[in-house]
Amino acid sequence: MSELSTAYDVAVVGGGPTGLATAIALARAGARTALLSRRAPYIDNRTTALLGGSVDFLRSLEVWPRCKDQACELRVMRLVDDTGRLIRAPEVRFSCDEIGLEEFGFNIENRALVAALEDRAAALSNLTRYDDDAAAIHPEVDAVTIESANGGSLSTRLAIGADGRHSLCREAAGIGVRRRALDQTALTFNVRHLRPHLNVSTEFHTARGPCVFVPLPDNRSSVVWVSAPKEAERLMVLSDDELSEAVETQSHSILGRMRVEVGRNIFPLAIEQPSQFAKARIALVGEAAHVLPPIGAQGLNMGFRDAADIADIVRDELASGRDPGSPATMSKYAWARRADILTRTFAIDVANRSLLSAFLPMQSLRAVGLHLIGSFGPLRRLAMREGLAPSWRASTVNSAVTETRADRSE
Repeated sequence: MSELSTAYDVAVVGGGPTGLATAIALARAGARTALLSRRAPYIDNRTTALLGGSVDFLRSLEVWPRCKDQACELRVMRLVDDTGRLIRAPEVRFSCDEIGLEEFGFNIENRALVAALEDRAAALSNLTRYDDDAAAIHPEVDAVTIESANGGSLSTRLAIGADGRHSLCREAAGIGVRRRALDQTALTFNVRHLRPHLNVSTEFHTARGPCVFVPLPDNRSSVVWVSAPKEAERLMVLSDDELSEAVETQSHSILGRMRVEVGRNIFPLAIEQPSQFAKARIALVGEAAHVLPPIGAQGLNMGFRDAADIADIVRDELASGRDPGSPATMSKYAWARRADILTRTFAIDVANRSLLSAFLPMQSLRAVGLHLIGSFGPLRRLAMREGLAPSWRASTVNSAVTETRADRSE
């Protein structure tokens, strides 16, 4: 990237799913947008359960038609207490038709999603892609200067930090972050199984964390197995035959004989939360703004809500002739995201702590809570709706849902 004289309205640093979606949404909002990210083959075989308005958001970006054939509907979600403790919670079953939906969402391999996002980004005339990494970021009074690893630079009125948990943008803005490492590690891989999953996602709650089986197309599922670090490391190095047998045992053979597919990933879990979500002409999205355990499939779904909100705000600022990187804009974005991020982080943290606790009163509270959700219809339906997306949140995601349903009815 050579030095540029043209200043952008917005520059997005980071080209993962959240960064790509943010850049596309901003370009569609009318902003002159730059995306600074090194192109690299996405070889990770992890998947994402897209819930709530995320699919409708991707439809509004014209991304979903490019990848929907590679996704699998999620229609039922089961929570199974597999702790083996004295006090165990009853099984809870959530069905999408109970709240009038055809599906809760879709599970898709991240590489298919990223390919669709890349394809859509390339088609936007006001989105300029730079195949490079950011080396330094300098926020100033009227603009942010971004220096690339290859020695070039660009200027932007607003920078979006979509550069992950070790965010250079967050550091440049002087935003501190609270980190708490969890004594848990997640092992992810995909399996092929003998019996059909019937679009049912099953989450076994063990004493060390959840083990989740999420449907994929055909007789396949993605697995997120959370356990103690040493146990995860032991599972990671098992042979395919040994891991296939271990995961079938963990699933209680609900899907019959299993065969592990090629590709495994392992990563330690943590909770991370910045002290601010925007400062000094820099707004944070995705893992730069929130890191959570893989419980309830909230991570990328929250990232897409970050993308939708910042695009919505920038659209309004540009339409009114205002500066998209002004302190007032930063405050609007921080206000829009704060409640969603803080409440989701708190809820997931409490759910994870209650699962790990061997304290009998905590086990009792957890069992009673799940019993109430499972047996009391209005509470169960409320839990389903709030699990998909905050009902009180007014955003582009929610408007996209309305527009998409209207399109379907025509």
